[in-house]
Amino acid sequence: MMNNITNRLTFKSDHPVLPFWTTLVTMIFILFMFIPGISQANGIYYYQDENGTFHFTDLPTSDKFRPFGMFRTRDPHSQDIVQLTHRYGRLYSIDPVLIQAMIQVESNFNPVAVSHAGAEGLMQIMPETQKDLGLTTPFDPRDNIEAGTRYFRYLIDRFGDVSLALAAYNAGPGRVERYNGIPPFRETQNYVRKVLEIYAQNK
Repeated sequence: MMNNITNRLTFKSDHPVLPFWTTLVTMIFILFMFIPGISQANGIYYYQDENGTFHFTDLPTSDKFRPFGMFRTRDPHSQDIVQLTHRYGRLYSIDPVLIQAMIQVESNFNPVAVSHAGAEGLMQIMPETQKDLGLTTPFDPRDNIEAGTRYFRYLIDRFGDVSLALAAYNAGPGRVERYNGIPPFRETQNYVRKVLEIYAQNK
């Protein structure tokens, strides 16, 4: 993986919108073609600071950064994602195939997915939950899968049941406790069903 292209690409634009974006895309293309390692990155992220300067990186370090472009396929059998689910599945004693099923339903293996509610990354972790988990780089696959798996382990231990843990992951643990079971929400019920179906098909 390339190292922090934020230090390599920062610029301020005083040009009209069209020339600016034309220049920007050209610069990104040049980076992609000629800087070693960038083609193996998950994507490029950017933000514009208060002085109008744009900053770019392959590893966002705060929620200021937003996805600019994706380079890696979202193949559900992508070896890097599979390896990460095995690594953290072993660490937290969760079947990696179950983690993969969650990722498929949560984000369809898109590392920079952002839901309408604001959940981010492969395992669609909400910003408040990110704070609780100490997750500062939600679009980094490794960090997102580690935090999501760790959180799911906590929910399994809390509720003692995989289905209830899945429901809590989707709807929140408070709602599972309030209804003393899977909440009567179509989204949550469909989520639990889809994850378990995919898990059963692939384990």
